[in-house]
Amino acid sequence: MAVKIVTDSLSDITEDLAKELGITVVPLYVRFGEEVYRDREEITTDQFYHKLVHGDILPTTTQPSPGDFLNVYKKLAKETDEILVITVSGVLSGTYQSAMQAKDMVEEKCRIEVIDSRKVAMSLGLIVIEAAKAAKAGTDLDKLADLARKAIPRSHLVIYFDTLKYLAKGGRIGKAQGLMGAMLSIKPILTIKDGEMAPLTRVRSLAAGMDYLYNFVPGFPKIEALAVEHATTPDEADKLVERISAIIPKERIYRSIVSPVLGTHAGPNAIALTVLEAE
Repeated sequence: MAVKIVTDSLSDITEDLAKELGITVVPLYVRFGEEVYRDREEITTDQFYHKLVHGDILPTTTQPSPGDFLNVYKKLAKETDEILVITVSGVLSGTYQSAMQAKDMVEEKCRIEVIDSRKVAMSLGLIVIEAAKAAKAGTDLDKLADLARKAIPRSHLVIYFDTLKYLAKGGRIGKAQGLMGAMLSIKPILTIKDGEMAPLTRVRSLAAGMDYLYNFVPGFPKIEALAVEHATTPDEADKLVERISAIIPKERIYRSIVSPVLGTHAGPNAIALTVLEAE
């Protein structure tokens, strides 16, 4: 029996890719006032960003409960006796804790390994995809967990933000706090460091931001996979992919959309790029 791979919706793995690779995605929750939605399941990304930009209520987010993970573990335990769970950074979300608590509640005979990726968005997603491909090829749980842990330092995320307003309101600004006093015309570029958001640089325009993301790619001598994702600007993401495809083949570039829960903190117009270095 193949090992089953579980992650959360902050991995930004698309529904099609999750189906293709047999990945179970546990959704986080996004709340607008009294209305609560499962990330990507009960609200689409388009619906979410429309409400975010045009609505009066700023959303908040909540991690999955231990019960959410327990339901997934019980279902998968009927199909396998080994499960690997790779979650969003435990610094950014309580999702890892929920996954761990649920592990202790499982009565079925099933070994479950839970890893805090200390990553977010497709910097988590590319690690999960690599693990899922290895699982389909018959790799056992110990080797899969080792593979995932070794991939963590090879996964590099850069995000262009149109504004830090949403990140600050959500309390997830981390080491980027110092950028808040910058002029409004400055566009921050952040990464994830030690599991939390951290500043890389500042640019003055979207065009300069896209140049920075593009120029980030040639800094790696060997690239296994790459991901480009956007919040509300698919055309800009398309242009970035076209530019990068001159460096690495398009079939190794994954496309995604920043999930509603992440979008709560990133805001509209954010664009993220992740490089997974080859070993």
